[in-house]
Amino acid sequence: MTGETSQALLPAGLTDVLPPEAGHSAEVVNRLLSCFAAHGYERVKPPFIEFEDQLLHGSAAALARETFRLMDPVSQRMMGLRADITMQVARIAITRLDKSARPLRLAYAGDVFRVRGAQLRPERQFMQIGFELIGAPSAAADAEAILLASEALRAAGVPTISADLNLPTLVPALCQSLGIDEGGALRDALDRKDAAAVAAAAGVHGPLFSGLLAASGEAGKAVEALQAIGLVDEARADAERLAEVSARVAAADPDLKLTVDPTEHRGFEYHTGVGFTLFAPRVRGELGSGGRYRAAAGDGGDGEPATGATLYLETILRALPGPAPVERLYLPFGTPATMGRALRDAGWITLAGLDEADASAEAARLGCTHILRDGKPVALS
Repeated sequence: MTGETSQALLPAGLTDVLPPEAGHSAEVVNRLLSCFAAHGYERVKPPFIEFEDQLLHGSAAALARETFRLMDPVSQRMMGLRADITMQVARIAITRLDKSARPLRLAYAGDVFRVRGAQLRPERQFMQIGFELIGAPSAAADAEAILLASEALRAAGVPTISADLNLPTLVPALCQSLGIDEGGALRDALDRKDAAAVAAAAGVHGPLFSGLLAASGEAGKAVEALQAIGLVDEARADAERLAEVSARVAAADPDLKLTVDPTEHRGFEYHTGVGFTLFAPRVRGELGSGGRYRAAAGDGGDGEPATGATLYLETILRALPGPAPVERLYLPFGTPATMGRALRDAGWITLAGLDEADASAEAARLGCTHILRDGKPVALS
């Protein structure tokens, strides 16, 4: 391995983003954030690294296995590199912004780092762009999160989107009310969508859990099937909330394809209510996900009701055309600075020659599409 090759080698799951893809990525992020801002979501910027006990407090403890740790040489305390930004924004909301009017609308964009990549997202460092709606417990807030995430993806250029609605609290609530162990064989069978294994693992309650498996698919039919099961107590309340959120989203955005999977829980480790995942046809991986959770402080309190969404840039880029060709204008050596400024004000991207050379050859070598001749941009042949 040569010296240059070894210097370019990066750890697994990490990559350099080069031109023009880096510029294209930045443009997509700006479109997403602009959509959030148009709905009143204000930008916050949490740090990339925090003290471990603060970063992994409360619901965020579910991310402990994905978090890189290191010792702070100043305080001698353990710190962690963030594996997710949602809980950082929640911390800001209930500490630094605790006196701000509710509901609080916050947006963010930044890289996260994880110990290992997933099968559908092998990257260990990737960008999250998202928003949080904090202090709003209603179904209308749940619907706003789904609708805003979908609108932002369309604004970024993704034409066709589907949203899969989930209830990660439903199975635990059912198991608790029935005195069943929620883990083990039953959860494994539900995750594999294996109806025979579900019936065997649930015993006398097999028809109930088999009914949950069947209540999946197109949202309208799935919600009807879920309500027909005859759930009680907390599980019934969860199902009714899902039905209300689904109806609100369908009424506001009839073009958004809605599906329901009431037993899905993977990826919703800290969620406490309706969750959702966003997809695009023929695109590997999820465009984003979100749902309801509790924004808890470090004082042991219950925190505030919250919902939101996180969008994944790498997957979004797979759903979009590549960077469009850019016209660049070569300014031969000696071009007056005032002329260059005027051309840039007119919308041109300019590259100035830095020494005497064959201007046409230099323009072609540097990938320019035009050259300045007699004070006017001329297309290169």
